[in-house]
Amino acid sequence: MDDVDRMLIGLLQEDATRPYADLGRAVGLSGGAAHERVRKLRERGVIRRTTIEVDQAALGREVTAYVLVDGDTWMGDSGDRLAAIPEVEEAHVIAGPASVLLKVRTAGTSELQDVLRQVFGVEGVSGTKTIVVLETFFERFLK
Repeated sequence: MDDVDRMLIGLLQEDATRPYADLGRAVGLSGGAAHERVRKLRERGVIRRTTIEVDQAALGREVTAYVLVDGDTWMGDSGDRLAAIPEVEEAHVIAGPASVLLKVRTAGTSELQDVLRQVFGVEGVSGTKTIVVLETFFERFLK
C-alpha cells in the first residue's frame, strides 16, 4: 500500500459516496485508475465494507458505556453470544484488568442495566465494571 492508497482511504472515510472521478482528481489519477485502486483495496481486504456514520443520539441511543467483562474461563469464544446483544457495538478480547472490553450504546441507564443483565447471562462472565461516557470530544478512524 502506498501514499495514494492511503489518501484514497482517507477520502473514502470522509465520504464513501464520492464519485471515482472526484477521488481520482484529489489524488492525481483518472477516475478509472482510482476505481481500480479501490477495487484492489477491497479485494485485499483493506476496505472491508462501506457504511455510514450515524448520530446515535438522533436514534435515541444517548448513553455510551464501556464495559470491562471479567471471566472465570477463557472468554475468547464468547464473541457470537456478545454479538447477539444488539446494543453492543464492539467487543474486544483484551489483556489487562479484564478479559473483554465492550462498547455499548443505549437509550438510557435502565436500558444499560438490561444490557448488563444480558452480559451476565453469557457463559463464563463473572463480573463487569462499567464506565459511562458523559461527553465525547471526537470519534475517528485512523487513515
